[in-house]
Amino acid sequence: MTFRRRVRLDTSQVRDLRGRGVSRGGMALVGGGGGIGILVLLAFVLLGGDLGSVLDGGVGRPAVEAGPSGSLVSCETGTDANERRDCRVVGFVNSLQVYWDDVFTASGLAYEPAPTILFSGAVDSSCGFASSATGPFYCPLDRSIYLDLTFFDDMRMMLGAQGGPFAEGYVIAHEYGHHVQHELGALGAGAREAGAGGSSVRIELQADCYAGAWSADAADTGYLREPTGSEIATALDAAAAVGDDRIQQRTRGDVDPHTWTHGSSRQREDAFLLGYDGSDPGACAVLLDEAL
Repeated sequence: MTFRRRVRLDTSQVRDLRGRGVSRGGMALVGGGGGIGILVLLAFVLLGGDLGSVLDGGVGRPAVEAGPSGSLVSCETGTDANERRDCRVVGFVNSLQVYWDDVFTASGLAYEPAPTILFSGAVDSSCGFASSATGPFYCPLDRSIYLDLTFFDDMRMMLGAQGGPFAEGYVIAHEYGHHVQHELGALGAGAREAGAGGSSVRIELQADCYAGAWSADAADTGYLREPTGSEIATALDAAAAVGDDRIQQRTRGDVDPHTWTHGSSRQREDAFLLGYDGSDPGACAVLLDEAL
């Protein structure tokens, strides 16, 4: 099992907008679509987290106001997290908040917890309107992570990832890596440069590295059991599935490193392992010169 069965979950860290209608107001970041169109869109924003860069410095609206819904209220223990995907998200978020609070405190810094907002279909965030096709993202304007749970199925069925609980944990940890970067002032620092060695890729790789560092010490947060080798393998597989080269090959039949914004499959795996093997987010400094 991934989670300790008796650990208590804190649902206040996850806001649930699923099933609520949303009006398409403000800047529309992405449109709808399906099939290959979603894959093409994912190639640009998949696991990108920092939609503030898409806004090009635009002024955000107030943060989304929402509390935990009745469905999350029933997420009480690690047993629930092992049995239900939405409860599992709560458990991962709880673990990540504890982990980063401990890391920041050890560095003499204050960590501001970031909520995760679950939505279905579409959401109107402070960074603009987004559909499920956007994939998970972090909005620095309201310091929140947005996630439609159907992404985990898309990742498996459309992008060829194995999937599984710890692969889902990697996705969430990557987005919290962007929150940490924002807290440290690493996001929004000038124009993003595309390409295999560009600043956009390095930002994404550092978020992967932070996800690896959390994975190495996740059991110490009290929420999870020590990840097994096979669980870490599913996280690496997920990182590879969302590599720019893999997505380009699937969607257009060729690979152009000059247009990469997130990194190749190999780069993303290596970045995750840099954090995991070092068991220290400080090891991720080499990727962006910004670290704790």
